[in-house]
Amino acid sequence: MIAGPHWASVRGRARADAGPLVLSALVVALVSLLAGAVPGLMERTADAAVRDAVSRAGDSAKITVSARWEPDETQTGRLRAPRLADDVDALRIRALDELGSDLQTVLRPPVAAVTSPSLKVTDGSVLRTFRMAYLSGGTGPQVEWVAGAAPAPTMDGTAEIEWFGPPWRVQVGVSEAAANLFGVRPNALLKLADDKGAAKNVQVSGIFRPVDPADPAWAEAPWLLNPAAGADGIGTTRFGGLLTADSLPDARLAFAPDELQRTVSFTPDPAVLTWAAARGVTATVITLQAKSASSSMVDTSSTWRTGLDSVLDEVTAQIETAKVQAAVLLTAILAGAVLVLLLAADLLVRRRSAALILARQRGAALTVLGAELLLESTLVAFATAGAGCAVALLATGGVAAVWVAPVLVTAVAAVPAYGIVMASSATRDRKVPANRSARRWARHTGALRRAAAEAAVVVAAAAAIVALHQRGLGAGLPVPALALAVIAAAILLVRVLPPATALVLRQALRSRRPLAVFATAQASAVSGRALPVIALVTSAALASFALVTASTVDHGLAGGAQETVGADVRVDLADDAAATTGETARRIAAAPGVTSVVTGQVTDTARIVADGRLTPARLVIVDSRAFTGTPLTGQQALVRSAGGDLRAGMTIEILQQGRPAVRLTASGAAPAVGGAAEVVIVDLAAGLPDTPNTVWVSGPGAHQATDGLVVVSKEEVARSRRAAPLVSGLLRLTWATAAFLLVAGLLGFALTAAAGAPARWLTVSRLRTLGLTPRQARLVAAGELVPVAILAALGGPLLGVLVAVVTTGPLGLRLLTGQVADPATVLPWVALAVVAALFLVAVPLLVRAESAVRRRLRLAEVLRVGGPT
Repeated sequence: MIAGPHWASVRGRARADAGPLVLSALVVALVSLLAGAVPGLMERTADAAVRDAVSRAGDSAKITVSARWEPDETQTGRLRAPRLADDVDALRIRALDELGSDLQTVLRPPVAAVTSPSLKVTDGSVLRTFRMAYLSGGTGPQVEWVAGAAPAPTMDGTAEIEWFGPPWRVQVGVSEAAANLFGVRPNALLKLADDKGAAKNVQVSGIFRPVDPADPAWAEAPWLLNPAAGADGIGTTRFGGLLTADSLPDARLAFAPDELQRTVSFTPDPAVLTWAAARGVTATVITLQAKSASSSMVDTSSTWRTGLDSVLDEVTAQIETAKVQAAVLLTAILAGAVLVLLLAADLLVRRRSAALILARQRGAALTVLGAELLLESTLVAFATAGAGCAVALLATGGVAAVWVAPVLVTAVAAVPAYGIVMASSATRDRKVPANRSARRWARHTGALRRAAAEAAVVVAAAAAIVALHQRGLGAGLPVPALALAVIAAAILLVRVLPPATALVLRQALRSRRPLAVFATAQASAVSGRALPVIALVTSAALASFALVTASTVDHGLAGGAQETVGADVRVDLADDAAATTGETARRIAAAPGVTSVVTGQVTDTARIVADGRLTPARLVIVDSRAFTGTPLTGQQALVRSAGGDLRAGMTIEILQQGRPAVRLTASGAAPAVGGAAEVVIVDLAAGLPDTPNTVWVSGPGAHQATDGLVVVSKEEVARSRRAAPLVSGLLRLTWATAAFLLVAGLLGFALTAAAGAPARWLTVSRLRTLGLTPRQARLVAAGELVPVAILAALGGPLLGVLVAVVTTGPLGLRLLTGQVADPATVLPWVALAVVAALFLVAVPLLVRAESAVRRRLRLAEVLRVGGPT
């Protein structure tokens, strides 16, 4: 008995089978690179997604704190407070203390601002408005006075003014751009009035130039530097007046006690905000708002407002969905790679069968043969996996070893396991029972064991899919469920192939076409091999699933943009411009290319009582006939609810500040409005106060008609979401997965053909001695490969589509597409047809290649009695 490895045999086998070994090495290296790098790239993408979401949110992600002023009323009038700017700074310092050090690390320095309401310019010009602001924060904003001087106090010290005295004088500065466009110079008196027609006494003290226009403080009131077109309605231009610490006390006296708003704004710094920090930030922000004073309170307590928690919650849900989807795609890649490695191992062992059997017959122990094969596979697998992981480490700074392990284990263990089983089976001395019933019992026992194993896989896949639908993403079930379901279905198709080929063979035997008999006989003889069918069908199915997912997400982005915007263009007007909504809508409707203009009032987090519970929802007051096409009476409403709190047929109450609640009956389902989960749509006739603040515009001329306004465009929303880090990264990974699995499937087909080529062409060559032409010989050889190709070409895409349809909902793709409901599954027919065609076209190509390689087979080898060579 041979006691140790035969090194000459190890080297000789490696040289003889260099091709399959190199192929396996390339697969291991590529998959190790992908599996090792993608999780690290997902972490980077998650950080980029958080930063991108915060940047896109703009002012919605800001944290603002406001507080009422200390009362300045006296018995006969109001008191001038000369140190009013100190109160603003005190609010900023107090806000920093309440914010806490943890949250401060992800926020930029605060900016305090005091802003006035918009005033109308009454000098005879059309649609000009004016607004004053005082900014304070850090060292900015710094300005240079190029003409005149900085605003000065109207008077020094404390003074008391009468309630009904003349308008109080306040001085402001204007920027160079505003002065040139407005046509004012220092000491000019501006003709201004508020929305009630009361005149204001405002004087331009000087013209300034910003030292640093990019100073973050200017972002709180950008109209101070450059007049803002459309800020107070279509056709309007807002000009700004800069207040200083000296003129701020006068500005407060120029308005009603609570008309000047003092706020402190904290802007998140995307450069330091990561996904790991997002949850901690969200919890802190929620705590701040919970402790915040109500806006209806009359004291000077801090009132915190922000949408940062909602932004981070939304992007966190998207990241979780994208990570699950990436894990599903990685699992598909691993499944395809493992099956290819198993086919490569099968080919290697088949090619080495004569040598392994001979070594075994000469006394080599199975442990020795296994050690020789294990040494070879270990060296190849670890070297190539190490190379792939090294590249992944350089690219991402880390390696996800848990994803590399399945491929590495398969590459190391497959060839030794196959080799030991083959050598043992060929040289074992177990005798076949002479008793027919004993042989039948042994045959049935083997069939039952195989059926039990297959049934276990099918039951496990079915249980995983059911659990996925019941428990969703939170259980982490999509990762194994999809690949397991595809493999289980492929196993069922394996059972279909033998009876199908046997049926075709019986039909061929009745025909007068000998080529059909030879071809179907070849196919029927090898139809029982399970691994090739499972490998090809699984690769085709998972590639089709990836293609369907990519197409569904791509089309879903367009649907999500439509739901978010509600039309081709949506105009969201600020509170100051809400009074001009009707005029704005009429101007837009008169523009060429506009087919529809609808106005409405949109109120986020309106207080809705349903079934005795308070359910915050987005309240939309519109002309229901124009907006939904469903006319509503004054007692009806349309509702939409992701959680089921709002349902058709129930009675709801809309609570109002200082007014009795309005009771309505939910009469039907509402369309999605702006992506809100809870929506209530009521008609103008419901009797609710209606101040339209939103205009929906449709038509090819919608963009031109709303030029100059701040709008939300459907095309821009779809483009922006498609370019977002999570979506773009996931789409790239999806296409890469589809391409890899297609290549893996075709490579597996080539390995399957190569494994059966010696026996197939020996039979074909013997048939040629009976008169078959080369073309007829190729047709007979193709007959063996056609059934597997047809099964992969038809069963693979159909199975991939079925899995995609079943799992689109549980995978939560709506979180990536921005839709309220799950996106409809979209089938990329051209791509699926290409998948099917590739496997069918591969048959003649493989047969041609095999025919060229074996065209010089000697007659002695053809007629030799024995196994294939």
